[in-house]
Amino acid sequence: ETRISYEVAKHTHIVLRVINVQGQHVRTLVNEDKNAGIYEVTWDGRNDYDQKVASGVYFYRLEAMDFIKTRKMVFFQ
Repeated sequence: ETRISYEVAKHTHIVLRVINVQGQHVRTLVNEDKNAGIYEVTWDGRNDYDQKVASGVYFYRLEAMDFIKTRKMVFFQ
């Protein structure tokens, strides 16, 4: 599993997704309103259908209002 930390400056709607190297959606980890603060979410290496994904390079994309941040991660099973 992989832990992803993120910080919210003010109350806003957050969407945090995992995407594969082809740009395809793998899993939505967060899709809800959050208050200001520091948060952590765990990705267990499964997609939205609860199937294990292959080891490899993935990206997580954090969207909050007009802010978008994408980071690379490597997942090993």
